[in-house]
Amino acid sequence: MKFGIVVFPGTWSETDTHHAVHGVLNQEAEYIWHGKDNIEQFDAIILPGGFSYGDFLRCGAIARFSPVIQAIRQFADRGGPVIGICNGFQILCESGLLPGVLMRNDHLEFRCIWTDLRVENSNTIFTSETIKGQTLHIPMSHGEGNYQADDITIQKLEDNDQIAFRYADSDGNVATEINPNGSINNIAGIINDKGNVMGMMPHPEKASEKLIGGDDGNLIFKSMIHNLVGRMT
Repeated sequence: MKFGIVVFPGTWSETDTHHAVHGVLNQEAEYIWHGKDNIEQFDAIILPGGFSYGDFLRCGAIARFSPVIQAIRQFADRGGPVIGICNGFQILCESGLLPGVLMRNDHLEFRCIWTDLRVENSNTIFTSETIKGQTLHIPMSHGEGNYQADDITIQKLEDNDQIAFRYADSDGNVATEINPNGSINNIAGIINDKGNVMGMMPHPEKASEKLIGGDDGNLIFKSMIHNLVGRMT
């Protein structure tokens, strides 16, 4: 399968993402410049982390107007899988492809740490290689990862199993004191109501090899690969 990795001015995690899916998992991958408006040759799209357009105005607020976003919207409407990581999550929310918003961390600090995520829904194309309740050890690196939405939206996400991950301790216990950014209900990742668009703040591409601290992030990309390969056969 072929991954498209979107690059905006200011993106900084595209090479790590390329290494994870191509160098580690042996999948075809190609960079997509933000001005491109045709992505039909790709099987899956990744919006990686970084500081698109320098995070001016708000994180992702300018990137949403890039030509590639309209192409991604059409791709997602056709059922194509899209994952936004960190700044990619922020862009998906700003673009309306996912609900809610990512705000400044409640402690007003930039945090670059390893986190533990509890899998809340293993029945998605992004988490099918995991087990519900399993914890994944994956790093985060952001200053605006505080996920918030109105009460109705949060209730819908909860009721429809659209929360993919929550920040937890290593045993999978969710508690306010281990929340690294103030996200409501410890939310670390969500999916859209169709199940083919996911956003998450921690960086699975930076957890692709044990040599660098762990390879739990591969489970997310492997889930995408196995689901797409199954769909093609």
